[in-house]
Amino acid sequence: MNECWKIAVIGSGPAGFYAAGELFRQKSWEIKVDMFERLPTPFGLVRGGVAPDHQKIKSVQKIYTRIAENENFRFFGNVEIGRDIFQADLLEHYDAVIYSVGSPADRELGIPGEDLSGSHSATEFVAWYNGHPDFCDYKFDLSARNAFVIGIGNVALDVARILAKTHEELAKTDIADYALEALRASQLEDIWLVGRRGPLQAAFSPAELREFMELADADVLVEKNLLELDAESQQILETDASNDTKKNIEILKQISKKDVSGKKRRVHFLFLTSPVEISGNEKVEKISMVRNQLVKRKDGSLAPQATAEISEAAAGLVFRSIGYHGKALPDLPFDQKSGTIPNECGQVKDPGNGNVLRKREYVAGWIKRGPVGVIGTNKQDAVETVHRMLETFLNEKLEARKNYANPDIVSLLEKRKVEYVSFADWKLLDAHETDVGQKHGRPRVKLTSLAEMLSVIHQENN
Repeated sequence: MNECWKIAVIGSGPAGFYAAGELFRQKSWEIKVDMFERLPTPFGLVRGGVAPDHQKIKSVQKIYTRIAENENFRFFGNVEIGRDIFQADLLEHYDAVIYSVGSPADRELGIPGEDLSGSHSATEFVAWYNGHPDFCDYKFDLSARNAFVIGIGNVALDVARILAKTHEELAKTDIADYALEALRASQLEDIWLVGRRGPLQAAFSPAELREFMELADADVLVEKNLLELDAESQQILETDASNDTKKNIEILKQISKKDVSGKKRRVHFLFLTSPVEISGNEKVEKISMVRNQLVKRKDGSLAPQATAEISEAAAGLVFRSIGYHGKALPDLPFDQKSGTIPNECGQVKDPGNGNVLRKREYVAGWIKRGPVGVIGTNKQDAVETVHRMLETFLNEKLEARKNYANPDIVSLLEKRKVEYVSFADWKLLDAHETDVGQKHGRPRVKLTSLAEMLSVIHQENN
């Protein structure tokens, strides 16, 4: 291919970078990639979602940085689609667009009292302690004695673990400074992880679970009777369960046998339980929960079914962690139920238009397949999208356009007075954060406001 193809990637999380990396692997194609991100900082949930005490996971940023250093790559941070540039602009300036914007919203419980003060999504709390600019002004009542985390996946465990850790444990991480100080004053004593299904169906990983046995000043508890599996679950454990599930059961059994040592806090695992109401006088004061039992469905799977057993408990904080949900983008189709942009192997399609495939618009990551998988799952997902796009170019005999209405997006951004951030600018910001962090024995000290970030970039550039 002698033509030079210009591709826009919207979103700078794992899916966006893996898509860019796969584009650059195509040696028979000459491709240039411009990546757009509404924040001045790249890397999406790797920066804003991975727990601050999981620094090893964040090392994947080194791979993305190598991709960004390709001479045919440009980063445009602090540029928001629908505010600074629009779909029509992208289609004027690029041969194709890959939307990899993730799933920034969260799913709701749908129970009374969910909107009371003190009831939050895990999304908000995670973004807050990770220093996301949109959430740095949020407040959480950490004077409460009891917190309930609804959900039992890895994000729920992250929330519970951060709430349970001591100031000394958190001070070694890159948690936002304001969160570090707020958590230092926390009065929390009991943190409950509430799962609607049984321990066999828990969605957390053994590595995440094992960390609770290493907390400096928090006991972890699970009642032995909650680990007694019904006949169907026991059969699944013996015949069909994954190695991770078997490890989870073993770790939970170890936890159930440990003596409570009288530490400052306690983390409770509560299975087969669903919240039915949150109540209080303008703020969370109590939570009502129903005990579930597992029943076999026609397809052979086990599903939770409510019993008549209701319990109540004092509560000051409730965090829902039952999944993420995508948001619609201007001028693009959207499936509200799945929270995704309708697509076929990453190629956007119009459901209301006979499922006609769009030749120049594609998706990757959570906005494509829904919020499932780990960081690495996005790699194969992005590869599929890139290959579908290039196959479409060939099959449809498309040609890279040479006469653009506006040869370069920079002119448009400057005309609209958009203060965009380059990858070189990000490196200045990155160096500033890590330098300050090293002085305090931390991986980095994050800047959490857009004004601070842009100010540091200006200072370093002058």
